[in-house]
Amino acid sequence: MTFVPGLVLARRFHDEVVAPLLDRRLPGLRYAAGLLDGGSELLGLDTLRSTDHDWGPRAQLFVAGPDDVEPVRAVLDAELPAEFLGWPTRFVGGPDVGLGVVDADGDRHGVSVDELGSWLLGRLGFDPRAGVAVDDWLATPTQRLAELTGGAVFHDGLGGALTAARARLAWYPDDVWRHVLAAAWTRIGHAEHLAGRCAEVGDELGSRVVTAGLARDLMRLGLLLHRRWPPYAKWLGTVFSRLPAAAPVVDGLTRALGPDGWSDRQAGLVGALETVAGWTNDLGLAAPLDPMARQFHGRPFLVLDAGRFAAALHAAVGDPALRERPPVGAVDQYLDNVDVLAHPQRLRRVAAAVPD
Repeated sequence: MTFVPGLVLARRFHDEVVAPLLDRRLPGLRYAAGLLDGGSELLGLDTLRSTDHDWGPRAQLFVAGPDDVEPVRAVLDAELPAEFLGWPTRFVGGPDVGLGVVDADGDRHGVSVDELGSWLLGRLGFDPRAGVAVDDWLATPTQRLAELTGGAVFHDGLGGALTAARARLAWYPDDVWRHVLAAAWTRIGHAEHLAGRCAEVGDELGSRVVTAGLARDLMRLGLLLHRRWPPYAKWLGTVFSRLPAAAPVVDGLTRALGPDGWSDRQAGLVGALETVAGWTNDLGLAAPLDPMARQFHGRPFLVLDAGRFAAALHAAVGDPALRERPPVGAVDQYLDNVDVLAHPQRLRRVAAAVPD
């Protein structure tokens, strides 16, 4: 079988198989279709390797009401072909039961059917068609937002409802954006001096561990500054490196994470910090600050003093309620447990407790 990018395969599967089948068997059905539920293909990053689990001709269908779900599922279960473009349409296993594979003798096909509002509520913990409140934004991981605003819509026969939901999630309102950026700089400010202190006492491993954490935070921050939803760890470096302005930061972090000693590590890290500080100034969301590094309390290592940028962004937040929140930002800025991040209701409970 020739590899076809997953979004291309899914669109053709809908257009050439699913849509004609529904038109023939359920004429007049109002539905939307797309692929928004996760997977490397939603970011255009799938490769032949991706096809070894839960990958193949698939699509998501969204119907107007719960009474439409079962009739559509029945038609698909009975009449979808066994293969499309040489790829089996039936799957075995999947993310809930371990490794899955595509298999012509599998027990489930790759077309899901849901009522749109219920699916959005289950995926996000809220329905963005009714608006997106500050609490909604801060309780939603950027990986989930990347999936929902990435991917593709193949058909929107629900009066544009699916397209409208995605449009509402396109990007943060400016004050929420400032709050999240301030939280990112706060995290960096908490750790930027530690790599030098570790190196000073001969703890090269500890210094590298701290530097790696700073690199992750800088890449996430850089994506946020360029209005890109940061993906989860597997694709963070790939997506960041594709930013048009990323080269100096990539070079700096590569040097900082390389095999050489503290002098090179510091030079690379400082270069990356100063570049991202310049991006923050360029954005115009807060008063510009000197982006050059300086000594940390007279000690023999350099820092940006990132808290300055956090404070400037925080001061520019116009919403009094948001300005009173602790500087922790969105939920995936202080949580990284997948078994929490993948469950919206757990996330919302955690996020609701943080301001207290």
